Amino acid sequence: MKIQLNACTALDADELYAFELEDRLYFEQSIPSRGDDYYLPEIFKQRHASLLQEQRDGTSFFYLIKDESGKILGRINLVDRDITTKRAELGYRIGQNYVGKGVAKEAVRLLIGQCRKLDIKEIQAKTTDGNIASQKILTSNGFRQENTAVEVELNGQRMMLIQFKRMILD
Repeated sequence: MKIQLNACTALDADELYAFELEDRLYFEQSIPSRGDDYYLPEIFKQRHASLLQEQRDGTSFFYLIKDESGKILGRINLVDRDITTKRAELGYRIGQNYVGKGVAKEAVRLLIGQCRKLDIKEIQAKTTDGNIASQKILTSNGFRQENTAVEVELNGQRMMLIQFKRMILD
């Protein structure tokens, strides 16, 4: 499937809200809930505007993963950018209907290609020990598992959160 990354804008708010609402229950099976308030239209728009401010400030970068027709398939972000260490944290989520089709793998590859322009030299990512698909996406894109793992609770279950890292070479 051919995809593209588009930087989030204020014009994306309604379509992004629909995407998040449609796959809320699916997402909450593997990551902590953002809470009921997040899905109230006004709260969502305020949070979206706040994220866009982070993007303007250069502390985070938010992209929509779209197909050739412009439909949102997922989102991918680099957040908590540290300008001193040139490090940022990767996060992504793919809509349920597009999982297993190579969307996340290609989106991560495309985002890595943007890192030089964003002056990011190291990307960190975390996933649970049971999320083998995400681990494969990261390792196939050059991420290396770190030796640090932290025990967390997700939906009442204890699991390990595994840290990955990828350096961006000049």
